Amino acid sequence: MSRRDRIVLRAFAVWSVFVWGVLIRNMLKDHDHGVGFRAVHIVLAVISISFAVATWMVASRASRSARAREQQASGDRLPAGQAH
Repeated sequence: MSRRDRIVLRAFAVWSVFVWGVLIRNMLKDHDHGVGFRAVHIVLAVISISFAVATWMVASRASRSARAREQQASGDRLPAGQAH
């Protein structure tokens, strides 16, 4: 996964947490809608935030994997007999 792809995934995750976090705050303060309406939207928000966290974790795993490949590639280029 490219660095740009990882940045896009992380931006999506941050934006999702922000948007759904604001919605949760608004639902908790809202007294114009019924409890059922608010509960359903809060549950949807929690699910979306969970997906955002999972997306962040995927991007982080891809980043660690890319760093490991880069380190291995740079280690492979060391002259013979030199320690890592």
